[in-house]
Amino acid sequence: MLDDVAFDADGLIAAIAQSAEDGTVLMLAWMNREALAETLSTGKVCYYSRSRGKLWRKGETSGQRQELVSARLDCDGDAVLLLVRQTGVACHTGRLSCFYREMRPDGFRDTEAPRVSPDELYGRKTPTP
Repeated sequence: MLDDVAFDADGLIAAIAQSAEDGTVLMLAWMNREALAETLSTGKVCYYSRSRGKLWRKGETSGQRQELVSARLDCDGDAVLLLVRQTGVACHTGRLSCFYREMRPDGFRDTEAPRVSPDELYGRKTPTP
């Protein structure tokens, strides 16, 4: 199956995480071949951190894990949709979803407040995803 995935020139594919329970779009991250293979084989979502240059096992430091329910490849093979069971919040800001900033004619509006502080999640003010 991995040979059918159209990884980009950097060896990455966009990965959208969506709640299997209610359909909430939780986040967008990146996967390389190794992260996707690990996710498919273990059922625990693993991404590739571009900023750190290494695998990022969702929740390994925060406890906010994602359990894979289903992985779907889009028609072009260049994006993957991960239906997940989310433990806690998905966003490093402490919100359920990373897509909380609504763009309006008069500027941004937050659609939800943090459910937990980043300090509680990571023990620091500005965690790097």
